[in-house]
This record gives sequence, structure tokens and C-alpha cells, in this order.
Amino acid sequence: MPGRRARVHPGSLEPPRRRLKRSHRTDSRLAWAGGPGPPPEGEGKYAGPMDASLPVDYVPELRKQPPWLMEEMVAAEPSLVAPIFAATGPAGRIAALVKKTAREKSPIVVTGCGTSETAAMAVADLLAQAIMRNGTGFPMVHARQALEASEDPWPGGLCLGISHEGSTRATILAMQAARGVGAATILITPREGSPAVAIADAVFVTPLIDRSWCHTAGYLSPILAGAAIAHAVDGSVIDARGLEVALQETLAGASQVASVARALHGVERLVTVGSGPDRSPARELALKIEEGVWLPARMLDLETILHGHLAACDERTGLVLMATGGDDRVLARARMMVGAARRVGVRVSAIVSRAVDRSLSDLDLERVALSESLEPYGLVGRFAGTALALQQLTLALSRLAGTNPDLIRRQQEPYREAARVAETSTSW
Repeated sequence: MPGRRARVHPGSLEPPRRRLKRSHRTDSRLAWAGGPGPPPEGEGKYAGPMDASLPVDYVPELRKQPPWLMEEMVAAEPSLVAPIFAATGPAGRIAALVKKTAREKSPIVVTGCGTSETAAMAVADLLAQAIMRNGTGFPMVHARQALEASEDPWPGGLCLGISHEGSTRATILAMQAARGVGAATILITPREGSPAVAIADAVFVTPLIDRSWCHTAGYLSPILAGAAIAHAVDGSVIDARGLEVALQETLAGASQVASVARALHGVERLVTVGSGPDRSPARELALKIEEGVWLPARMLDLETILHGHLAACDERTGLVLMATGGDDRVLARARMMVGAARRVGVRVSAIVSRAVDRSLSDLDLERVALSESLEPYGLVGRFAGTALALQQLTLALSRLAGTNPDLIRRQQEPYREAARVAETSTSW
């Protein structure tokens, strides 16, 4: 098991509006622009009930209206591509561990919590594909929820933890448990000095810390890091500048996003649906909707939703199909799902690749079609494009709902206390 940690410092990034601070503490006052205390009448549209007792060092910055911090983070995401793919040293060292584990036919576990958990699903898909292309062996790569991985660690192999803060207890426990049964440990995080670094044999430090708790860069960054590792595994080369431009083009497709948001606005709950690699962004969209729009949402596999779940759906239900692959059977099943959901009154929309957009052109379906310029980048292009699209959709729905996504409702005392109940104790 390697003894030294490999780190990368890809540099600082600046979004279009303002420099992003690398510290998780800010000097911003968590109050309205007019001063501390509750907002004046008529200025509380976005944040909901405001508590004057909100700690002055509480993060992130609380704004009274858009643009939200989340918007600035999304705008900065295309500029993540170049520094992450330039980190060939850490990517290569981690890739060597991945290939060694694959040759030994040992398991590779990718784990995390929340947004890091949905990113882990994408990273697992990227590594599995790279191992297959490399011919190293049959890929035994699995995304596991961190608590489950900590309770039932798999002996040997490799455990790759993803943690935006580098301090998520369940992820640290999973890495410790894996190390205890002989696994090497890897960490992807933007926080080099975090507790999880101490138990990692190799660390890939990504360049941008999310300033919004409705994480966006916290989803895309580990996926790009996973893609950089995957390319080092199979020896392929990616045009990082081309991918960055393609992502900028994706951000420019706001009109389609707005149309989908208007079609979904007013539903009482949302279901997201995906198959194969589309499961990760579908699940991330459900999480973002709950965090940022405060609307109940869940993710179901494409086939799963057709086996009983439509009984609980009607005209109060919205559905977003995530479909960026070209498999004929999956597309045929997606058509059936759209027809079945519409028959019971569900408002159906989609986020699709251009190829799928053409296949579904006969359906009267509000949808976001990803830029065709993403297609040469394969799986990472699909993940990166859907990441930006789902984040833009969350922001559009948040605007219509009048919510502030940045604090995931923790500016309200009950939700702040709920977080303390769940996160303060380390006795478990």
C-alpha cells in the first residue's frame, strides 16, 4: 500500500461575477442588505422566515435575492476542466492503483454522501469503462453509500472516497473501515487540510470549493477528477479546451431550461428517471430539487418506475427523464414510460443528448437538448453536460418557487436545528 499522498493544486478559479473564496468561512453578514434582523416587509420573498440569531460566521453568505451563490458556482464550472485534466501526476498515480487492483481482481469501491454519493456513481461508471478499455481485467467497480460501506467493508482492493468538505463522518468511517481490511484509500476533495486527508494514501485536490450548500461544483469536480483518472487508466487523451467550450455552449441553452421549468412549475412532487450512466444525474437532480426548490423529489430507474410506482402519480406529479445514451432498447422503454406517465396525468419533460432528441422528435415533450459538441467526449461529456443542465433547471425552478437554494433552507431555525441534530454528534 503506498505510503505517500499525491496532491494537486490546479490553481484558483474566478467566476464571471466575483472571485470565489477558498475558505469555507466568509466575512459576509448573514443578514439583509439593510442591516441585521428580519427583512423589511415585502423583502422576504426568497429566503422565507429569517432568524436574527443566525450566527455571524454561518456559511454560506445569505443574499436577499438572486443572483444566488449557486448561480455563480455554475457559471464557474466550465473553467474547472483545464486545471483538473492538467493534474496528470495525481491522476497517473491513482490510475496505477486502479490498474493494480483490477489486475488482482479485487473490488474498487467509490463512496460518499449526498452530492458526493451521486458523483461516486458517475466516477464508478467512468472507472469501469476505462478498465474495460484498458483490458486490465473485468471491472469490479461499485458505488456504495458511505454508511453501508463503513458497516460492511470489502477486504482488499481500493476505496475511493469523495467528500466536498473532507470531514463527512460516514465517508471517513468508510475509508477507515476499508483500510482496516487491507484496502488502499484514495480521496477526492477540494480541501487539502481536511480530516479525511489523514487516512488517504493518495489525494486528488480539486480547485474550487462550493460557496453554496446546494452543491454544483461539488458534483462536477469529482466527476472530472474521476474522468482524468479514467483517461490515465486507459491511456486516452482528452481535449480539455474543447470540453470547456462545449460546457460553455451548454450554459448558453437557457431558453430550453426555462421552458422545462415553466412546464413543471406548480407540481406537488417530482420524479426523476434514468438508466445506466444516466442514473447519477437523475439522482442528483432529485437531490438538487429537494435542496434548492424545497419540493419533494425522488429518483427511480427507468424500468423500476413501470412496476407499480405510477399508481402514486397523477396530474400533481412532474417527471424528468434523463436520457443521453443511444441504446435502442432503453429508448424504446423510455417511450413507453413517457406514454404511460402521461396517461395518468403526469407532466413529463426530459434532459437528453442531441441524438436522443432526434429519436424523440415526434413526441410533444418539453426537453433540454445538450450541445452536440459534447458528444466527442463520450461518457464524461454526458456527465458534465447533464450536470450543468440539471443545475440550471434547479435554479430556474427555484426562481419560480421563490426559494433561496444556497443554505438548503437552513436560514430557517427548524431546518438549522435538524442539521445540528444530524451532524453534531460523533458518538455513532
